[in-house]
Amino acid sequence: MIEQLLGDEVESSGRYLAEVIYGANDGIVTTFAVVSGVAGAALNPSIVLILGAANLFADGFSMGMSNYLSRRSELDYRNSRRDADTAPRDDFGDGKSPRRTALVTFLAFVVAGWAPLMPYIFDLAPAFPFSIGFTGFAFFLVGASRSLVTDRSWLVNGVEMFVVGMAAAVVAYTVGNLLGGVA
Repeated sequence: MIEQLLGDEVESSGRYLAEVIYGANDGIVTTFAVVSGVAGAALNPSIVLILGAANLFADGFSMGMSNYLSRRSELDYRNSRRDADTAPRDDFGDGKSPRRTALVTFLAFVVAGWAPLMPYIFDLAPAFPFSIGFTGFAFFLVGASRSLVTDRSWLVNGVEMFVVGMAAAVVAYTVGNLLGGVA
């Protein structure tokens, strides 16, 4: 999907793999943090959709812009260190402009981040257990997809991302559960 949106700029070699994995993982984790925090605090499930959607777009935009600013700062630093004779560059020599990496990060965040919300959108009951399943599946799928551009096993990649992501989900649920009595 991201390759279609960016056209010929994206090669099948995995040039944007870091941005896709970083954005997708964080999109899933932070959205599931909202879902599990609400569930842990035993709040009304309708709150999940409001907070989840707000999180998806605000945090996705923030991540994309942070990616842009960090790459832009690095380029500005490198350009300031070059001789005055050398023309400034717009990328790191890898063809990845700050705008492109920001867009890829944002899109990966938003697309993958919908997974934990799907049971709430489609009113699947009980929504939270379904959300756990959708979230785990999304972590595994994104992780396993790394094997399309790496030499690592799809199973190892999938399990690795599943374990890391679900550990973050447990932290979010635990905090929501502990603070549930406050609300």
